Amino acid sequence: MQAIRNLFRGPWSSAERLDDKTVVITGANTGIGKETAIDLAKRGAKVIMACRDMEKAQAAVKEVIENSGNENVVCMKLDLADSKSIREFAEAINKDEPKLNILINNAGVMVCPYGKTADGFEMQIGVNHFGHFLLTYLLIDLIKKSAPARIVTVSSMAHSWGSINLEDINSEKSYNKNSAYSQSKLANILFTRSLAKRLEGTGVTTYSLHPGVVQTELWRHLSGPQQFFMKMASPFTKNSSQGAQTSIYCAVELSLEKETGGYYSDCAPANCSAAGKDDVLAEKLWELTCQLLSVTWE
Repeated sequence: MQAIRNLFRGPWSSAERLDDKTVVITGANTGIGKETAIDLAKRGAKVIMACRDMEKAQAAVKEVIENSGNENVVCMKLDLADSKSIREFAEAINKDEPKLNILINNAGVMVCPYGKTADGFEMQIGVNHFGHFLLTYLLIDLIKKSAPARIVTVSSMAHSWGSINLEDINSEKSYNKNSAYSQSKLANILFTRSLAKRLEGTGVTTYSLHPGVVQTELWRHLSGPQQFFMKMASPFTKNSSQGAQTSIYCAVELSLEKETGGYYSDCAPANCSAAGKDDVLAEKLWELTCQLLSVTWE
């Protein structure tokens, strides 16, 4: 009921400006990513839309510029299912951008049929967790140099139905698309908690969030009964603009300046599952992730 009340209480708003700030948003060519890009561009930020499909991305850039009146919006190729693409993107950002004030890990895949990334990870954990972990790792020095800075990762309330299977993180022994999605969203929250601890004293803060039940292209892989449920629930779901509000809140809200590692929903602090607060599990996942990505991040 709280979510329904929040839906109708009116949107959160802030007059905060982001002039002279640079923002990277993954998956910004559609849905809440594009709405987030429009809002942050309106605030005067330079917005870099990191997208897999460049044709859609270029069309989205035009839309963001038209809606925001800000010409300082570009798109760059980023495929989170391929570490080579992630490394090329990060290399270009580190070379060409003097600062990166806000990173929004927004892109995601949801309840898709079993598939693997270019690096052999199950697609949902691969894109939603491993891809964003590697991207953040490769950009962290620039982000630290740009402090105060923020890292915002879009999770989901679906994390509360998930568990982390450290013995079979890529669901090779058995695959359930809903469980794999929930695992990846729980991983987002645990990543945010672990990252916050490692960034203490740097001026870089981290946030994870549930955007709400949002009508986006992510629904395309839902099965018949799930589609029926979502159709019935649609009067209580959010459009992309409403769904983007908590991402924007975590990116710009002044009162969050000293907060880090938390989980948010409906533009307010929210409770995540017990597993989402398990620091021992978070550390185990961090170590496994570094091992599988062949990176060293103490």
